[in-house]
Amino acid sequence: MNILILGSGGREHAFAYKIKQSRLCKNLYVAPGNSGTREIATNLQIPLDQFNLVAEAIKNYKISMVIVGPEIPLVNGLKDFIASHKELKDTIVIGPNKHAAQLEGSKDFAKDFLNRHNIPTASHRTFTAKTIKAAFSYIDSMTPPYVLKADGLAAGKGVLIIDNPDEAKTELNEMLVKSKFGEASKSVVIEEFLDGIELSCFAITDGKDYKLLPSAKDYKRIGEGDTGLNTGGMGAVSPPTFLTEDFFRKVEKKVIQPTIDGLIKDNINYQGFIFFGLIKVNGEPYVIEYNVRMGDPESEVVLPRIKSDLLELLFSVSNGELSNHQIVIDDKKAATVFLVSGGYPEQYEKGKEIYGLDTISDSILFHAGAKYENGKVKTNGGRVIAVTSMGDSIKKAISKSYESINKIKFDKMNYRKDIGFDL
Repeated sequence: MNILILGSGGREHAFAYKIKQSRLCKNLYVAPGNSGTREIATNLQIPLDQFNLVAEAIKNYKISMVIVGPEIPLVNGLKDFIASHKELKDTIVIGPNKHAAQLEGSKDFAKDFLNRHNIPTASHRTFTAKTIKAAFSYIDSMTPPYVLKADGLAAGKGVLIIDNPDEAKTELNEMLVKSKFGEASKSVVIEEFLDGIELSCFAITDGKDYKLLPSAKDYKRIGEGDTGLNTGGMGAVSPPTFLTEDFFRKVEKKVIQPTIDGLIKDNINYQGFIFFGLIKVNGEPYVIEYNVRMGDPESEVVLPRIKSDLLELLFSVSNGELSNHQIVIDDKKAATVFLVSGGYPEQYEKGKEIYGLDTISDSILFHAGAKYENGKVKTNGGRVIAVTSMGDSIKKAISKSYESINKIKFDKMNYRKDIGFDL
């Protein structure tokens, strides 16, 4: 099979790393890819918002399967677009259609789904500019802190947690009236703050059955001790040590199975990955959010732990035979630490040469914001390289990653030195 992976981050490099190992993979393409995917696949310089160019690539390179990494093409209907072309109708697309992708594309849609199927989540209400006075009254009725979420996709920046009610109202006005996050904040979900420990669980479904993938915990804040600004993710570990068998049974019974059943009951046709962003509060799981794709940096610790053939798994999703497929998970633990550009997640410089990548043997390097230029690998984004290691314990895996990091350098390189500190 000829396979096309869409995306340019560490997640897509991790997919390429696993797909390349499959006996079913003939030719592997990544669009647009990065310096890491270039080493194991053919990069195609296609912008992901140009669906016609994606369709042309599918025809030109005789692509059998498209694996969609990021959420925006799914939310914008890439799967529907490909299915609407007679010549491409047999192309397998791993990822949901536009309607199903609203589980991530609209927080209001997701909340309605959760409520309808009695899946535990924070209490909440949705407001628009027309109902802003009611929103202010709702804030007055709540106990701080206040959680404000732009309904649509806002590049990971649309969630605010605020302690002061007056500040919360000011920010709400900025979002609803002054379009702080553009179209994404035309409506805003205000919800109660849940205090607990977060984790990420993953499943894959063919629309009837599902299989569980390894779970993970990621670290979003830029600073040690989970301080400072939110980022796309500074590191992750798999599995979370607090994910006991008893708690996971609760997750499966109260969240995962009801989600799959709800999709079927609502006639939402869904084939692909489901990311459950969860929080454990007093021993109980609550859904913070759904994502309709794999996470990043979670993919960099989840995918390497899958020992079985990933492409065979994805093929079983496409033909509705997932129930017959067995996933083999490595007992070893995994940890990844992201090397980021100085200044990230605010302003940072690109084009810094990266040294020492060829000296690493005990870790897997997943490139993200990195490019190949004139024979050199250079920085090309905020999050640059994910350094992933495996070990008999989380502690050993983390230690390996930090040992490898000591051999890598680029100007103003930054990383968190406490990934896994809370475990």
